[in-house]
Amino acid sequence: MPVPLHTTGKASFDDIYDRPDPREYYARMSELDYRIPELAKPFFEQQIREYRASARVASPTVLDIGCSYGVNAALLRFDIGIGELAEYYRTAAEADREQLVARDRDRLAGCDEQSDVRFVGMDISRPALDYAHAAGFLHDFVHADLESADPTDEQREVLAAADIVLSTGCIGYVTEKTLLRIATAHPRRRPWMAHFVLRMFDFDPMAEELAALGYRTERAPGLYAQRRFASADEQQRVLNALSDKGIDTGGREADGCLYAHLYLSRPEPKGRA
Repeated sequence: MPVPLHTTGKASFDDIYDRPDPREYYARMSELDYRIPELAKPFFEQQIREYRASARVASPTVLDIGCSYGVNAALLRFDIGIGELAEYYRTAAEADREQLVARDRDRLAGCDEQSDVRFVGMDISRPALDYAHAAGFLHDFVHADLESADPTDEQREVLAAADIVLSTGCIGYVTEKTLLRIATAHPRRRPWMAHFVLRMFDFDPMAEELAALGYRTERAPGLYAQRRFASADEQQRVLNALSDKGIDTGGREADGCLYAHLYLSRPEPKGRA
């Protein structure tokens, strides 16, 4: 069956985000060697350490945009790789949802590597959020599309608690509209941000809008593989988009994988221009 494409040119996986549990999600992503959350993990751990030291907050709140089934939270809290996580769910093929939730909660109770971090997720998929919350990966969540509307008062209260905002694949689906609505959820305090952004998407407009709020954005060194292309059609669409931007894809996207940059945005310290 041909893989449908999103309007961005990327493959659309909408069908695996409406399942009651993440087993099909991990099975499909494993087929494509989806790896960006694991590559992002040490950088997110570093952000948490640096935030604690800088803001003197012992138990920071981390908001994951486009969190789906709580993937980043699960990797950080179980302290495992995404391949291990996929295998963990593959071995539970005979379990029902309630048994799977109980298994996750039991495992988390015994090996939570980030027990002093509060994890919040945001996504447009309610089934994915419900599972991540029931399994204990997320302490709270926001089910919203902030591209199309402001958060409600209740949603804004949850978003305002974020100390660190991160993402590993939602930029492109979301724009500066979402980032600004999150950044301004608290009337005075601005969260740190760390976003892995595919090279086909331009983060500059978002960085400019964040700068107007007092942020300084830097692109970290390096390129990070997200996953293999889901189809030749997806690869060609992405290669065309990158070519239009004058980006050399040799040894990268031309060889079969999507690649991302890491952008770090932090509010300037008071007193600095």
